[in-house]
Amino acid sequence: MVTGTVLETMDAASYTYLRVKTDTGELWAATAQFNVGVGDRVVVPLEMPMKDFHSPSLKRDFPLIYFTSHVDREGQPASAMMPGHAQMGGGSPAAAAAPPMANVAPAAGGTAVADVWAKRAALAGTSVTVRGRVVKFNGGILDRNWIHIQDGTGNAKDGSNDLTITSQDMAKVGDVITATGTVTVNKDFGAGYSYGVIVEGARIVAKS
Repeated sequence: MVTGTVLETMDAASYTYLRVKTDTGELWAATAQFNVGVGDRVVVPLEMPMKDFHSPSLKRDFPLIYFTSHVDREGQPASAMMPGHAQMGGGSPAAAAAPPMANVAPAAGGTAVADVWAKRAALAGTSVTVRGRVVKFNGGILDRNWIHIQDGTGNAKDGSNDLTITSQDMAKVGDVITATGTVTVNKDFGAGYSYGVIVEGARIVAKS
């Protein structure tokens, strides 16, 4: 965590970008859009540093920027971490939480979220179809979108209720999507962010 004064801020593609002056220098951070102004004092968790990041929406390059799950005003209680923070997507800008989770039936021939976790070793390298409600969306990071889904199966204590999908397709929090992609296990993206299982290169074949 660092505390500093906002020197510059802009909104783009559902994110708020901030340039913050701290005791050790200036830094850039990005998080889900929120109201903040120049001169505000903020507390920034130094989550998920990204070097040489290009923002297509801003048409701007950042030598170093921190994608963080939340930014709080100084003196206010810290925000709760978003679902899946222990995994890769948790360090990135996140939309608001989805409506309360209800069971989502698997797609025909598909695999439940908990089963992807339970059978991940056998599924590694194979294509799966999963269906669930989007609880978190992070767009345009590492040239892909990061989508967390839940379907009511699995256990929140060990994270087996939440599955992360990477895709070029778009979704929004609250959507129920059906997606097909390749299972990868023990994926490490560096900076302390890794997945026990992730579905990569997915195509969203249905959305409601």
